[in-house]
Amino acid sequence: MNDRMADRQYLTQEVGAWVKQRNMKNSEMNWRFTTEDARIKLKHLYPSF
Repeated sequence: MNDRMADRQYLTQEVGAWVKQRNMKNSEMNWRFTTEDARIKLKHLYPSF
């Protein structure tokens, strides 16, 4: 979406088309990561002694 949206209706149509296209791709996310990666990414959640 590089264009300026003229009005709310046009924006709704564009977003709807984008969502439909995205869902048709059956894209998946891999939300798993190793314990070591978790310690790095979530360091602020783990207390240090």
